[in-house]
Amino acid sequence: MSLTIDVDLPADLARLRLPTAVASRLQSLLDRQDAGDPLTAEERAEAEGLADLADLLTLLRLRAERPRS
Repeated sequence: MSLTIDVDLPADLARLRLPTAVASRLQSLLDRQDAGDPLTAEERAEAEGLADLADLLTLLRLRAERPRS
């Protein structure tokens, strides 16, 4: 089953990005993990949540940039 939800997007949605400090924190966690330094369970959950948020903002930006039909 699929579900479609229509949402009106604000005009300035294309400007949405992770705040610099939040993006830096995510990058720091990912860099540590890539270097072989294991993250704690809390850090892993934080990184996953921040990555999910970054993905969502990217999808919303792409949606805002897409021509409307």
